[in-house]
Amino acid sequence: MEFNILTPELTRALAAIIGEEYAVLPTDAEGMQHYTHDETEDLRYMPELVLKPKNAAEISRIMRLCHENIIPVTPRGAGTGLSGGALAVHGGVVLSTERLNAIIQIDEQNLQATVEPGVITQVFQEAVIARGLYYPPDPSSRGSCFLGGNLSESSGGPRAVKYGVTKDYVLNMEVVLPTGEITWTGANVLKNATGYNLTQLLIGSEGTLGVITKIVFRLIPYPPQNLVMLVPFRKEEEACAAVSRIFMAGIVPSALEFMERDAIEWTSRYLGLGMVMAEDERAHLLIELDGNDMDLLYKDAERVYEVLETFDVGEILVADTEKQKEDLWRLRRNVGHAVKSNSIYKEEDTVVPRAQLPVLLRGVKEIGERYAFKSVCYGHAGDGNLHINIVKGDMSDDDWDNKLPEGIKEIFRLCVSLGGTISGEHGIGLVQRPYIGIALNEVQLYLMRGIKQLFDPRGILNPGKIF
Repeated sequence: MEFNILTPELTRALAAIIGEEYAVLPTDAEGMQHYTHDETEDLRYMPELVLKPKNAAEISRIMRLCHENIIPVTPRGAGTGLSGGALAVHGGVVLSTERLNAIIQIDEQNLQATVEPGVITQVFQEAVIARGLYYPPDPSSRGSCFLGGNLSESSGGPRAVKYGVTKDYVLNMEVVLPTGEITWTGANVLKNATGYNLTQLLIGSEGTLGVITKIVFRLIPYPPQNLVMLVPFRKEEEACAAVSRIFMAGIVPSALEFMERDAIEWTSRYLGLGMVMAEDERAHLLIELDGNDMDLLYKDAERVYEVLETFDVGEILVADTEKQKEDLWRLRRNVGHAVKSNSIYKEEDTVVPRAQLPVLLRGVKEIGERYAFKSVCYGHAGDGNLHINIVKGDMSDDDWDNKLPEGIKEIFRLCVSLGGTISGEHGIGLVQRPYIGIALNEVQLYLMRGIKQLFDPRGILNPGKIF
């Protein structure tokens, strides 16, 4: 698909829809910079125009005009993505949802909430907790990411292991289609067998099928008690193997996170926490149990201890205070930032059945030895989601650009051979696009391309992503 460039006349017409004060024009080089990148590596793409609409009606008018003139439109939330999904790779318009930031209603009777996509995830979580309710999905960037972006990638986070990911909490959405129509995707009910499930189709579509303008979430009661422990292992693979054994013992933690030694050391330095590890400790599991009764949590913790006794573990730290809990979670949530501060890196978001985690970790290290790259691994071990941070370090630019992609292909082939796939929560976007054929066959891709064509006949919405 060939796109047209924005003429001065069309630029003025688009800006007039929302008011020029909410448009960033090409002449504002400094204002444009924020919208040229997300958190994916060091990639930058310059849009021709940034628009910050306030409602679905304005977005509808923008989309109609861009559809008529074949102008590419890249929807953007907070720009915290890790797959290049919010990058304007074909120029055109960046459509920012930052002004759609209202919590419209929290319905305590029906345990539902209606919000706009520009609400920060943590702000929403705290608002419903104040009502005794809970929205569990909590990606590491929850303090800055937008709910709309979470839907676009079907984000998960640490508590997905017990509570599920974003898609499990969405009942209905208002969306603007690439051709400008405004529609709802479902109904505000817990059960719905009326036609195709358009709501779930739009979730995880990475902004390629429609622009989300309202979301209806289901909520659950808030579990007020929790217990957090940090468990050191002398062998990385044993830490991975312990994960499935905990579940086999009948325990479902609210979080079960894996961090290898470098992940903790780098992050401790990055945050200035001064953590000291024994020389022989190679990996840690961060385990959280939650519920309503602390006595029951202690009983579950005893069962977890019984499982851990069968492995070669060091001294287990149980957080005694809220400050200790916060520090442990701050450590885990900042691993990605710490790795990024050390070196240019690529983050691969692999996922396998959790019992296969030891095989995946061993395979990643073996592939790294063959291709001469260092990896720092961590992630949501409870649901088999391992984040593999490949750091450039001393690798030559030629090896980084030409040799490393072959190593990444081997990692992805290993994931698929183990019954997994190439992305658990970060999406395909731009950077994983070359590898999608490893995970999906031609029949699957044909169906997906057909869906894209039906929703977006001129291919203007977030072009260059996924396929």
